[in-house]
Amino acid sequence: MFKYANVGRFDQIIRLIVGIALIAVPYFYVSEIWQSELYRFGIPAVGTILILTAFIRFCPLYKIIGLRTCR
Repeated sequence: MFKYANVGRFDQIIRLIVGIALIAVPYFYVSEIWQSELYRFGIPAVGTILILTAFIRFCPLYKIIGLRTCR
Protein backbone atom coordinates (compact mmCIF):
# COMPACT_ATOMS: atom_id res chain seq x y z
CA MET A 1 0.00 0.00 0.00
CA PHE A 2 2.78 2.40 0.95
CA LYS A 3 6.21 2.58 -0.55
CA TYR A 4 7.97 1.64 2.68
CA ALA A 5 7.18 0.93 6.29
CA ASN A 6 8.36 3.37 8.94
CA VAL A 7 6.97 1.58 12.02
CA GLY A 8 9.19 -1.11 13.52
CA ARG A 9 8.13 -4.35 15.25
CA PHE A 10 8.51 -3.05 18.83
CA ASP A 11 6.69 0.18 17.93
CA GLN A 12 3.97 -1.88 16.25
CA ILE A 13 3.39 -3.99 19.38
CA ILE A 14 3.29 -0.93 21.64
CA ARG A 15 0.81 0.77 19.29
CA LEU A 16 -1.47 -2.28 19.36
CA ILE A 17 -1.42 -2.53 23.16
CA VAL A 18 -1.98 1.19 23.74
CA GLY A 19 -4.63 1.36 21.01
CA ILE A 20 -6.64 -1.51 22.48
CA ALA A 21 -6.32 0.04 25.95
CA LEU A 22 -7.54 3.44 24.72
CA ILE A 23 -10.56 1.88 23.03
CA ALA A 24 -11.42 -0.19 26.13
CA VAL A 25 -10.92 2.53 28.76
CA PRO A 26 -14.37 4.18 28.45
CA TYR A 27 -16.07 0.82 28.96
CA PHE A 28 -14.13 -0.30 32.03
CA TYR A 29 -13.19 2.94 33.81
CA VAL A 30 -16.24 4.73 35.16
CA SER A 31 -15.57 8.41 35.74
CA GLU A 32 -17.12 11.82 35.18
CA ILE A 33 -14.51 12.48 32.48
CA TRP A 34 -16.55 10.38 30.04
CA GLN A 35 -19.42 12.89 30.23
CA SER A 36 -17.42 15.08 27.86
CA GLU A 37 -17.94 14.05 24.23
CA LEU A 38 -14.37 15.08 23.43
CA TYR A 39 -13.01 12.40 25.75
CA ARG A 40 -15.74 9.83 25.12
CA PHE A 41 -15.15 9.81 21.36
CA GLY A 42 -11.66 11.32 21.06
CA ILE A 43 -9.73 8.83 23.15
CA PRO A 44 -11.12 5.75 21.33
CA ALA A 45 -10.49 7.54 18.02
CA VAL A 46 -6.81 7.93 18.92
CA GLY A 47 -6.75 4.23 19.84
CA THR A 48 -8.23 3.32 16.47
CA ILE A 49 -5.62 5.40 14.67
CA LEU A 50 -2.83 3.70 16.63
CA ILE A 51 -4.17 0.24 15.73
CA LEU A 52 -4.54 1.22 12.07
CA THR A 53 -0.98 2.53 11.85
CA ALA A 54 0.28 -0.62 13.57
CA PHE A 55 -1.40 -2.84 10.97
CA ILE A 56 -0.28 -0.90 7.90
CA ARG A 57 3.15 -0.22 9.51
CA PHE A 58 3.13 3.35 8.24
CA CYS A 59 2.73 6.48 10.36
CA PRO A 60 2.12 9.77 8.52
CA LEU A 61 3.42 11.75 11.51
CA TYR A 62 6.70 9.82 11.37
CA LYS A 63 6.92 10.66 7.66
CA ILE A 64 6.47 14.38 8.37
CA ILE A 65 9.16 14.51 11.06
CA GLY A 66 11.46 12.08 9.22
CA LEU A 67 11.47 9.31 11.82
CA ARG A 68 11.71 5.57 11.17
CA THR A 69 11.65 2.89 13.86
CA CYS A 70 12.22 -0.02 11.50
CA ARG A 71 15.34 -1.13 9.69
